[in-house]
Order: sequence, then C-alpha cells, then structure tokens
Amino acid sequence: MSNERITENLVRDEFRRLGYYDENNDVVVEEQKSQIVAVANLLRGASKSGLSNRGAPEFIVSATGTPDFLVVFECKAKLNQHESEMHDRPKDFAVDGVLHYAKHLQKEFNVIAVAVSGQKLAQAKISTFLCPKGSSEHKPLVTKTGQAITQILSVKDYIDHGTYDPEVTRKRHEDLMSFSRELHDFMRDHAKLTESEKPLLVSGTLIALRNKAFSVSFGEYNPADLQKQWMRVIKEEMKNADIPHSKEYSMTQPYSSIAVHPELGKPTTKYPRGVLYELIKRLNEKVWPFISVYHDFDVVGQFYGEFLKYTGGDKKALGIVLTPRHITELFSLVSQAHKGSKVLDICAGTGGFLIAAMHQMLRTCTSEAEELDIKKNRLIGVEQQPNMYALGASNMILRGDGKANLHQGSCFDEGIVKELKQHNCDIGMINPPYSQSDEELHELIFVKHMLTCLASKGVGIAIVPIGCAISNHPVREEILKEHTLEAVMSLPDDLFYPVGVVPCIMVFTAHQPHDASSKKTWFGLWKKDGFVKTKHRGRVDDLHTWPAIRDQWVSSYLNRDEIPGHCTKAHVTAQDEWCAEAFMETDYDELSIDCFKSVVLNYLSHNIVEEEFGIVSEIVDAKPVKKVNAVDHSKWAWFRIDELFDLKKGKRLTKANMTTGATRFIGAIDSNNGLREKIGQKPIHKGNTITVNYNGSVGEAFYQPKPFWASDDVNVLYPKFDMNVFSGLFIATIIRLEKVRFNYGRKWHLERMAASRIKLPALKSGDLDVEYMERFIKSLPFKR
Repeated sequence: MSNERITENLVRDEFRRLGYYDENNDVVVEEQKSQIVAVANLLRGASKSGLSNRGAPEFIVSATGTPDFLVVFECKAKLNQHESEMHDRPKDFAVDGVLHYAKHLQKEFNVIAVAVSGQKLAQAKISTFLCPKGSSEHKPLVTKTGQAITQILSVKDYIDHGTYDPEVTRKRHEDLMSFSRELHDFMRDHAKLTESEKPLLVSGTLIALRNKAFSVSFGEYNPADLQKQWMRVIKEEMKNADIPHSKEYSMTQPYSSIAVHPELGKPTTKYPRGVLYELIKRLNEKVWPFISVYHDFDVVGQFYGEFLKYTGGDKKALGIVLTPRHITELFSLVSQAHKGSKVLDICAGTGGFLIAAMHQMLRTCTSEAEELDIKKNRLIGVEQQPNMYALGASNMILRGDGKANLHQGSCFDEGIVKELKQHNCDIGMINPPYSQSDEELHELIFVKHMLTCLASKGVGIAIVPIGCAISNHPVREEILKEHTLEAVMSLPDDLFYPVGVVPCIMVFTAHQPHDASSKKTWFGLWKKDGFVKTKHRGRVDDLHTWPAIRDQWVSSYLNRDEIPGHCTKAHVTAQDEWCAEAFMETDYDELSIDCFKSVVLNYLSHNIVEEEFGIVSEIVDAKPVKKVNAVDHSKWAWFRIDELFDLKKGKRLTKANMTTGATRFIGAIDSNNGLREKIGQKPIHKGNTITVNYNGSVGEAFYQPKPFWASDDVNVLYPKFDMNVFSGLFIATIIRLEKVRFNYGRKWHLERMAASRIKLPALKSGDLDVEYMERFIKSLPFKR
C-alpha cells in the first residue's frame, strides 16, 4: 500500500547521507513549518486546497551562509502522482505542490524546489526547479554544465548550481550594488571616512569576517576594543594567507588609519555599539554571503567603482580608471583563457582582470587539484600603489584556497621583471594608468612592457584611450617591430562614466613582428553594449541584453568576421589609424524611411517653433509624388564629401563677445536644427548649406535654409551642385549614418570630413541624382 511517510523517510535518509543533519554545518532542516519569520509570513494563505489557512512543504532547508536561498521538498508516494500536465493540481502532484509553495516563497528568496515521488530511491522520480527571487517564473535547475538534476544533492551543491543561474546572479548583483549605495551614504554621514578609506574598510572587514571566531564575536567588544580587534584579525588573516612576494607591512599599513579613526571607535546616540560595529554587521549580513559564494566576483573593485560614482572619479589616485566587470569578463573570453593558461596583469589594481580570468579558467577544470593550481600558480599580478595593492591582495585572499602571485612595486623594477618573465605567461591583460599627458608614463609604454613580459606567441590584451589608436605615437612603431597587432575594438564612449575617457581594446601576439604587407588586423565597432547611463546607478544593463551582445562580439572576433557597420579587416602600419571607424564600411541596410522622416520632422518642428512658416510651407505644400515604401540603396554610388561640397570651418565666438539679435548661432548640439541661440553679429555663412558637428555631438547634420554664424565646433558644407531643401535634408540624413565613426576622442575635423565617403543616388553617368533625392523627400507624408 502506498504511504507518503515512506517517501519522506527516503528523503530523510538521503539528508543524513549528505550531511544535512551534521552538527558542524550551517544547514537547518525544518518540517511542515519554519521558525524563519519571513518564511512563515510568506506561507500564510499558501494552503494547497486554496483556502486561506497556512500551508507548507514537507521540508524547508536553509543555510545561514546563504540566507537568500531556500531548498524546499514536496513528496508523493506514487510515481503517477509526480507531475500534472498543467502544474495546476498542487494537492495531488508533487511537482505542482512544490512549485505552488515556491511561488509564495520566491517573493523574498531564491527557491530551489524539489519534487520526489516513489518509495524506493532507485525507482523514484526527482524533479528540481529554480524559482528566482522577485520572479513568478520557474525553470529546471541544471548543473553548471547544463545537465539535468535527477537526484537529491547536498545543500552546497544545490546552492552552487543555483547561484550560477544568470537571473539569480544578476538579481544578487543588483541587490549588492544597491547596498553599496546605502553603505556609501552611511559612511559619509556617520563614519566621516575619506574616499580612499571607504573601499579599504569594506575589504578589511571582509578579510576579518573570514575569521570564524571574529565573525561570531565582534558584537561582544566595546566600540574602542572592536577597532583594535578588527586590525588584529586583519593582520592575522593576512599573515596566514602568505601571499607570495608580498610584504606584510605593505598589505596591512593602509588599514592602520581606519584602526585609529576617532568616529569609528566611539558610541553615539543612534549607534550605541559604535559605527564600526554597525558597518561590520551590515557587511556580514549583506556582503559576506554573496562573496562566500561568488568567488569569481571582484566585490572589492565593484564597491570601489560604486564609491567613485559619487566623486566623479578618483581625484587623488592619479589616472586610475577601474575596468567595468563585464569588460573584464570580455577580456577572459577574447583571450580564450583555460586551465593551462598563465595570466599576467602588470597594473593589477583590485585584481578584476585576474579574477575574471580565473573564473573562465575554472570553468575548464575537471578536478580540485586543477582548480588549486590555477589559484596558486597561474594568476600573476603587479601593483605599485599601497592602497590598491591592499585591495587587490584582500580580493585574492577572499577567492578561497590558493593565492595569486601578487608583487608590490613598480612593474618596471628589474627584480620584478625578472620574476615575471620566469612565469612564462601566455596571456597578458592590462588597463594601464592613464597618462594625463605624461609622456614618460604613456599608456602604450605599459602595453609594450606587458608584451615584453609575455612568452613568445602569448596573447596581450589592453584597454586604452582611443587616442592610442589614432595618434601617430612613436611607441606604436616600437611595438609593431616586436609584436603583431591582431585586433582593435572600439568601445562605448561613456564606458568609464563618470570619467570622460573614450576607450578601445587592443589585442597583440607577443614577440611576433607585425608584417603589414601580409597580415590584416581585425577591427570591431563594439559601441553598443546594452548599458545605459543613469543618474544614480551609473551605466546599467536594465534590459539584460549584454549576454547576447557579448556572445556575438566574441564570436565575430574569433571568426574574424567582416560585417558592414560592425567589423572589418585591413592592412595597417604604425602610421595608420588603428580603429574600425577608419576602415569600416557603413551599413546602409540600417537606413530606413523612418530615418528620413525623423530628420524632416525635426526640421519642420524647429521652424514651426521659430515661426518660419514660409520654410515650413516649402515642405508641406510641395507637389505630391508617388509614395516610396522602402529605401533601395543597391544602385547608389560612393562619393567623397569634398567631391560634392566645399568645406569651411565655423568661427569661435565667446559668450562674453556675443550680442543679442536675430542671427542664427549654430552650435555643436544634437537638436533644434543646431540653433543654440540668436546673436547680434552678422552671419558668416550662407543659407542652403549643411552644418555638421565635428566636435560635441559629433556627426549631427542639419540643413540650414538661412544665413547664420557657426561655432568653431561646426563644419559647413557648401554644395558644388544645385542643392535645395529636399536634397539637403536627404543628404543630412545620410551624413548622420557616419556618426558611429566619430566621438570626442576621434573628432570629425575638416581633413577627415573631406576624405569621408557617403553613398547617394547616382545617375548612369556616375553623377549625383539630385532629382531622385528631391522626389524621395516629397514622397514622405508631410502634407496639410
């Protein structure tokens, strides 16, 4: 006879075998009800019968180390009671029931829902689901390698598999970054810490919380003694870590000012146990569970980066620009790092590149011995600044077993260089300190040095300002004499927001001289990563588009694809520009009817606001022609801009010298047809021309019907053909397609603009088909 109690006992036996009931772990197994207040509240009204009374699964399993996860079990005796087709019969089927409870619990927890049916383990049906926190959806829980889970696992294994789910990872990261903003405000208001001390307090506290005795006893000390104990435990943990090539003083000295900070060691009315206690308590509750699971995550770097968002960059640490996490991940994929790789970062900072590479390398491991080898022997770093070295060292300690080979000192020091070369690293990654016009510390000098330290045919990857790719710097020639430029990828202009640096990635093969005659370099336009700027959160991927974009980028690089508007290949020397914008063919397939409509509508709306009704009438009262339904550019021809136009530069006019009047002043803006204001000076340019911003909002093009003054950030195009408003608006639309080629780092100055090519309708003779352009604009639906 079937008995559900037998199935429950079967599950209990597996719990015992897997250590659920062991005294020395942090696992709590509860049956039918929970002492966790949040769980009890969520299960009110969760009865499977649909009534208002309380319901609960057979087993509720939690672990104090990962408080945002629950594992719940529902049992049925018969195999045919395992799962219904629609999952809508929670009282009768195990899967339906466990998902019913999980839906209530996942409002506040990541829930792993396990349904078990049958009375013998060998024949039992076991289904396992992940129900992410904050969602109402569920999905099968799979292993890190994507395999289905059909047996009962240890709590650690369940949570390990669950934490690698992208949705869970993303939500936990969002929660952590939200907390970092709260922590920043708390430290600002109550701790009175400097900007450089804030990340040190975070990293030092996380190191201290590694000490189990301290993690359970820090609340027992009075405020003054807590500071002393905090410093004592950090020194102890640093010493026990025994990081190769480190000096204990170098690692602990940056924390000493916090250990004697007056605001931290005294009780206050609001915080009678002291501000430091409150900080440790919050980090223990909010951050330690996260970092104890996500060993691949540069949590210290993330906090540092979040703190910098409130200061507009690190004003004291000259030239430091931290690499965003998704870019460090991108480096690890571009490098194809694996368990046999050795990775070097000679400007390690908080260790973000090394951690990302480690994560990628660990994915290729098949044993604990291989994992330990990676952490202990295959991550090599150098950092000169004491504070950053302390952050990087603490980050590597927090990774778990094994230690990176971190060197404290200058990467150019002869002794350090000698040791680096002995490691024979086959991958190098670097985000050098930005030189800020100091030629002796130019970014390319660091790049060259990194390549010198790599093994022959090693892969060197650098993220540097776009100026390194487009300026003819002598170090570029020195690099190409010894190393091959494999690829350059242009990155989003605002990647380092709020720091105003336009970056690119360079990929080299070390110790293989660049042969420009036979070797083509690959160029990628990686401008749209899915992240957008927000006022308080920096750049965020709210639509979760990054994973798909990342995979497409990496695939196109590894395959060396050539896709118009996205990537291309070209022979280059040290004298050429090293960027996709200089070589890539514009993707005219992105040109649509809506592109033209948008330009014309903006032109009309501007002139309506300016009460230029005669100009408006010229468009809306034009003789109607047959409507065009699509843009067919297959028979268009390429024209250099200087073939069609004479180019003239605008003229600088300061605010102090402006007078009021009726002359249009065209600035480098992206709206209002370029009209910034009206001035009293006489016009310096004629109407029936096109203005194009070479600076500011680079590439914005506007047809100007009347005479005007243009600022020195604007170039003016005088037609060599019979242009009117219709052909002018058509060409302005086409010019805007070129915006992707230019930015603050690569301006569209007169020489570049003159040589730029655009594709336009052409006659069989090869001449510009002006009549076609006019008919096209007249075909758009702008009529009274």
